[in-house]
Amino acid sequence: MKKANPFAFVILIGVLSFFADFAYEGARSVAGPFLALLGAGAVVVSSIGGFGELLGYGISIISGPLAMRTRQYWGIALVGYGIQLSAVPLLTFARTWPEAAGLIFLERIGRAIRNPPRDTMLSFAAKEIGYGWGFGVHEALDQAGALVGPLVVALILVTEHSYREAFAALTVPVACVFILLGIARHVYPRPLKFDDTSPTLPSTSLPRVFWIYLIGAGLVAAGFADFALISYHLVRHVLHVPMLIPIVYSVAMAVSGGGSLLFGRLFDRFGFRVLLPLTLVSAAFAPLVFLGGFWVAIFGAAIWGLGIGVHESIIPAAVSTMVSPKQRAFAFGIFTGVYGAAWFAGSVVIGLLYGKSLVLVVAFCIIIQITALPIFAWIARQGSTVNAGEG
Repeated sequence: MKKANPFAFVILIGVLSFFADFAYEGARSVAGPFLALLGAGAVVVSSIGGFGELLGYGISIISGPLAMRTRQYWGIALVGYGIQLSAVPLLTFARTWPEAAGLIFLERIGRAIRNPPRDTMLSFAAKEIGYGWGFGVHEALDQAGALVGPLVVALILVTEHSYREAFAALTVPVACVFILLGIARHVYPRPLKFDDTSPTLPSTSLPRVFWIYLIGAGLVAAGFADFALISYHLVRHVLHVPMLIPIVYSVAMAVSGGGSLLFGRLFDRFGFRVLLPLTLVSAAFAPLVFLGGFWVAIFGAAIWGLGIGVHESIIPAAVSTMVSPKQRAFAFGIFTGVYGAAWFAGSVVIGLLYGKSLVLVVAFCIIIQITALPIFAWIARQGSTVNAGEG
């Protein structure tokens, strides 16, 4: 029997993710202004964004171990995609900010359910082509959707002047996702065969370096503002035109997608050392976005997008090198759960500080992310010891 092509699998899942991001990132790009239109204030918007990320990562603590134990990677991923993408067009009918918040949370819950099994399947395929490159290619396609979706939403806002029309239009990419899921499930029913290195049931004991890395990644997440608050700030103090927000978000996603390809290659070549300069650069988004004028703030949003590219490509690639193949669903679940909790806690603090001083917001974001640098430096010095995923 002809061996399945791992790169083809990465591309297929990447195209699927293109349409998924087209839908939910299109909606997410205007979540802040939409919530504000429905009466939510800065702290509420920031907290909704942060709690959404908590759900979007936190529930992975359940879905990851469940996928590891049952090996029902496709089944769990399908449930997650169904919940996530059903919530997007339903925003059309939200009349109050609590209703909109509930749908935003539901979308994030679906994301949390599907991410660990999806990333685990990608890690199996990425072993042969390089973890950084595999996740980088997937993320580039993923972020291409995050670029197109907000642009389509912006176009609809210009022509129809209606958030509800924009949310309704996102039904089309949602339908494309479900079609592609059926194709992928049929063509690649058992992605584990890409990297079936151990016939035994995996242990839930994860290596020490994983937990140390998790601390550093959590610090970075806590200092990374959610775009809901960034868009809220830009509309009120910088751009003043809500329809420009999806365009700014698209710029950020373009930087994220392009950066993912580069970051993936750099990670495969240089390992954890690349996290040191990238963490420093991505932390610069805060002063640029919250203290800058028009063009400076847009550049800051692009730097924020670069940081997203680091989060979404290098982070799962790094986890793949630390744990054995059949532990990865468990590791991804634990990792993304704690990561999301840190993001939520940071978002609440950032939202509270926003009401007091933008300088305090900037100081918090920079200091807490830079605190992660010694941890990443220690991991980088471990060299060849961070290779558990190969055995």
